[in-house]
Amino acid sequence: MLDLALILLSTKILGIITKKFQMPQVVGSLLAGLLLGPSMLNVLQETEFLDQISELGVIVILFTAGVGTSIQDLKKSGKAGFWVALLGVLAPLLMGAGLAMGAERWGLISAGGWLEAVFVGTILTATSVSITVETLRELGKLNTRVGNTILAAALIDDVLGLVALTIVSGLGGASASMALVLGKIVAFFVFAAVAGWCAAKAFCWMMARADGRNRRRFTVLAFVLCLVMAYCAEAFFGVADIIGAYVAGLAISCTPKATYIQSKFEPLSYLLVTPVFFASVGISADVRGIDGSVMVFTLLLVLLAVISKVVGCGLGAKLCGFTNKESLQVGLGMTCRGEVALIVANRGLEMGVISQTMMTPVIITVVACSILTPVLLKLAYRGEGAGRLEESGLTDRVVKPDQLDILSDELLQKDQELMKRP
Repeated sequence: MLDLALILLSTKILGIITKKFQMPQVVGSLLAGLLLGPSMLNVLQETEFLDQISELGVIVILFTAGVGTSIQDLKKSGKAGFWVALLGVLAPLLMGAGLAMGAERWGLISAGGWLEAVFVGTILTATSVSITVETLRELGKLNTRVGNTILAAALIDDVLGLVALTIVSGLGGASASMALVLGKIVAFFVFAAVAGWCAAKAFCWMMARADGRNRRRFTVLAFVLCLVMAYCAEAFFGVADIIGAYVAGLAISCTPKATYIQSKFEPLSYLLVTPVFFASVGISADVRGIDGSVMVFTLLLVLLAVISKVVGCGLGAKLCGFTNKESLQVGLGMTCRGEVALIVANRGLEMGVISQTMMTPVIITVVACSILTPVLLKLAYRGEGAGRLEESGLTDRVVKPDQLDILSDELLQKDQELMKRP
């Protein structure tokens, strides 16, 4: 209980501090884990209890990410969003794997062969646009062609990155032939499509007959679906459980009560499981073992994390008719890494595919990208006037959580005022 209290307090305090510097609160949670963990103060240690809470946290994070992903928005994302996302995944994957294999050959860091190198590339495919959204909103550029393309590409990027994780994690846990592993992965996608479609139809049928009553049962049933899909993915198909959780979230996103269900999961996420997961990642990182060669590799990884997204996403934007400056802005907007990158890295660590030595540079890269993205993006927009505004449902989806919080506060305030009346 004391460990949990320390984690929740420290992650919240440092999260508030990092947010003041326009960084995501995830960075604060990581720093809290590093500060209280064996690397520095040695107040907290890895325990089986924290590991179990962290595992649940990962599943909840990916499930809510799936619920917040609109399949209709994916279909409407257009050619620009697709090409920016596709090349924005391929370039980091190939360049990251090449750097990891080259670093081992150069003696900078000990890597575990081609599979760990590919996993490093998979980590770099992830994109977190929360900082980008806040930066573009501050600059008044969120509702522009560039802003909407970034939002659309980020949706597809998450899906493509998780597909890559599915394949790599399947290969990483494989003791059988390559053909059998790929066959099980294909079977999982078929199972996921059928099970997700059936679940969505079943939820819609139940919701149509509920008449607005007993809505909490839908949240419970949604969580049951999440856990069952996560279990089936790993137990029957050899795929990471978080992929099953994400597919369950996608199924729920197709139902009329998706926003309601997502809102009910947020307290569980931010009150307990999410801060414990990110703090645990920080606790497990050992910065004491960083020497000169590892530091050189870390700097190269940070540099490549930025360049790979600028090259890949920028090329995708250029192919779709964007100017050179707009292509650069799109690439920089997709540079930031966050929770998905850490989840993929942590999954690789649990599987034994990624070494503890490799984990520390990955964490530093996530923090560095969070710091660099708003700075580089503001430089890319320097001296530019107001952009041409474009209507998009993607922007509405981004600002909806803030609007719901405001409405909730207003309703609670009105309720208090009514209670005070004689």
